[in-house]
Amino acid sequence: MKFLKAAAAALALSVSMSAVPALADGLVGISMPTKSSARWISDGNSMVEQFQAAGYTTDLQYAEDDIPNQLAQIENMITKGVDVLVIAAIDGTTLSNALENASAAGIKVIAYDRLIRESGNVDYYATFDNFKVGVQQATSLVNGLKERFGDGPYNVELFGGSPDDNNAYFFYNGAMSVLQPLIDAGTVNIASGQMGMDKVGTLRWDGAVAQARMDNLLSAHYTDKQVNGVLSPYDGLSIGILSSLKGVGYGSGDLKMPIVTGQDAEVQSVKSILAGEQYSTVFKDTRELARVTVGMVNAVLGGSEPEINDTTTYDNGVKVVPSYLLEPVSVDASNWKEILIGSGYYTEDQVK
Repeated sequence: MKFLKAAAAALALSVSMSAVPALADGLVGISMPTKSSARWISDGNSMVEQFQAAGYTTDLQYAEDDIPNQLAQIENMITKGVDVLVIAAIDGTTLSNALENASAAGIKVIAYDRLIRESGNVDYYATFDNFKVGVQQATSLVNGLKERFGDGPYNVELFGGSPDDNNAYFFYNGAMSVLQPLIDAGTVNIASGQMGMDKVGTLRWDGAVAQARMDNLLSAHYTDKQVNGVLSPYDGLSIGILSSLKGVGYGSGDLKMPIVTGQDAEVQSVKSILAGEQYSTVFKDTRELARVTVGMVNAVLGGSEPEINDTTTYDNGVKVVPSYLLEPVSVDASNWKEILIGSGYYTEDQVK
């Protein structure tokens, strides 16, 4: 029912935005961080498709997680004379000078899914409710622990996202709002003692880094006990964590597979969920995020205010950026078909 309500709300939003006339011959610069994640490829494709359907020309560039490359691409877009910039930043603190140049040229800037920090030249922010993503991940983790390991206590390890991505802190804080009371009560035990983004962050969301850290955690803290769960904020990290766990025998014999969370519903992780390895993920429909972004561009270039539903949460250090937050959806083996296939995001052939 929640999914149906969310779908209805998304449809209403898309209808309302389609009523805003697009400007003919507008040029939209789209700066994406990397093609190494299927999620960002989907984002880029969705935006190009929907912007072009609305009458815009697009310039889509991927920076391959290289900050100087992203800066050069954005400067090039400014030189080309784009009408608006849509930016998913690699490092949300490195773009201030480029955005000053954009502002001087009269170019509006929309931060896409990742907040751009330390700049007053960010006009709007389109994203998901990132705190809720963390809440959903931790809630799924706890439910899985109860289902697979009984009443506890449980041995759990924590992983965070990239410290240069503002979202990573929202994911972590949302998760800890659920887990901290259980840690305080002794129901959840962090055997390594590693807590806080300064200790659990994973630079550039790198799965190989996560796998190496999980290897170290297992050898240092789990030679005489079993890990029951791992909070992972992203599917790309989850795959690395699972490789580490399987490497020492988890998921076979007497070693039950720990509960491992994720985010982005990437195909490999959906297959992993169906195989009984990864426990859950969080689905963020990039098509809906693209629709919100197109609506923002239509509004700002048409001289009107875009639809906003949050004006308090996202302080980038210089200003509170007006935002539109979409609803994430927790996905596991019980509802994957309804959410991912039922919405048309994937076909069954893609995930089986």
